[in-house]
Amino acid sequence: MRAILDVILIALNLYVWLLIAAAIMSWLLAFNVVNGRNQFVASIGDFLYRITEPVLRPIRNRLPNLGGLDISPIILILIITLIQRVISYYIYPNVF
Repeated sequence: MRAILDVILIALNLYVWLLIAAAIMSWLLAFNVVNGRNQFVASIGDFLYRITEPVLRPIRNRLPNLGGLDISPIILILIITLIQRVISYYIYPNVF
């Protein structure tokens, strides 16, 4: 059972890094640092969008309109951190 919890913790940690990469990619595309028409850049951006958008969309729908500021990745990272802490402190020590 601890191996399953370890895999869950690793997957959550990986997803946090994917959220950070998606946010950085959106900034790079918004400020024209990278060319969005480049096939490699477009494929990375599409992958990050497809992997993060299904989880971020419900959070964005519940948030009020903050203009151009999107804080949904921050909220999701906080939720993931809370889940990781609950697993580490309360579930993991009680599993034999």
